[in-house]
Amino acid sequence: MTAVTPRLPVASPASGGLLESWFDGWAAAAEGVTDCLAAGWRATPGPLDVGRWLTVAGSRRRPGWASPHELVYESPLARLRDFSSGPARGVLPTLVLPPQAGHDSCIVDYSRDQSQMRTIVAAGLRRAYTLDWVPASAQTARASIEDYIDAVDRAVEHCGGRVNLIGDCQGGWLATIYAALAPERVNTLTIAGAPIDFHAGEPVIGEVLRWLAPDGDVSFYEALVNAGGGVLKGRHMLSGFIMIQPGAEISRQLELLWHLSDAKYVARYSEFEDWFKHTQDIPGAFYLWIVRRLFTDNALIAGALEVAGRKVALERLDMPLYLLAGATDHITPPDQVFALADYASTPADQVRRRITTGGHLGLFMSHEALAEHWPPLLEEVAARSRTSTARRSSPASR
Repeated sequence: MTAVTPRLPVASPASGGLLESWFDGWAAAAEGVTDCLAAGWRATPGPLDVGRWLTVAGSRRRPGWASPHELVYESPLARLRDFSSGPARGVLPTLVLPPQAGHDSCIVDYSRDQSQMRTIVAAGLRRAYTLDWVPASAQTARASIEDYIDAVDRAVEHCGGRVNLIGDCQGGWLATIYAALAPERVNTLTIAGAPIDFHAGEPVIGEVLRWLAPDGDVSFYEALVNAGGGVLKGRHMLSGFIMIQPGAEISRQLELLWHLSDAKYVARYSEFEDWFKHTQDIPGAFYLWIVRRLFTDNALIAGALEVAGRKVALERLDMPLYLLAGATDHITPPDQVFALADYASTPADQVRRRITTGGHLGLFMSHEALAEHWPPLLEEVAARSRTSTARRSSPASR
């Protein structure tokens, strides 16, 4: 039987908008049915065990980290994990800020052969750390952007006061804000699938936001947070992602039904579903700040963003920039990522842009991105880490 890799929720180029994304999702479902029928001509499947299909599709385990590492510390908002390996003298540490969208941070160490952390170390950045966002609780429901900047600052301080900063998706705009507040603490800044200009590229999420929050009215999102007791429930974010492309979800389940007798396929399916559907909550106050100030007001590039009374000025960014985007990323179109270079003061010859053929999640865990796109960027970061001289550091959150 031919094995089919479970489809990640991706879409066609971002210019298509919400309607095109829906069409693409249903096209993916139709393609899944076609794959099943085509496979039927090549091999005779076993009995369609609907009971086992329902069990596999509905059984989720907590996802875990794939590589050996040390848990350095844990706070109410974040843990710091150390993946350092081998001699590290003379190499600046690298700190990763994972996505924070209702899923576990272990996406950056998804599996032994699909690990951003392993790729970082293999590129010569042997002192490698990542933050691991802690699910929201009643204790942290009121956590603010200032609290998250403090969490990043504490991690940078632990690493020695100056780092190569990498931010994935939401971790990317957080990394950018931190770097703008404390440029002396950031040797290089790398962002992947991270929205900087939230209104560029006609993103599907922006279209949904305009539909649910016309004229900047975020009462719908406030109601979601209130219904969750002050936190945004991760399951609500998951439902939103699935509804953007419902056909893709149907396609994955149909393919699972057809490939139940393929143990490797079922293992790959379960591995992804464990991560994708094991959700975690986000502090409500922090989430509403994101919706109001970033998605709605686009304040980061408007120069109107303040954190703890300090202006977030992107022109303060003068360090080398490494920008990675996905050609079929409907969540964060490439224009949103590459906009950073237009507002930073980094010289043009110190800006690197790369674009993968895949979608959003693929930027952090696909074989293509980790084998072809991350290594050359990280190797250049490593070279700059060996030759750079440390500048005086001062905490960002003062």
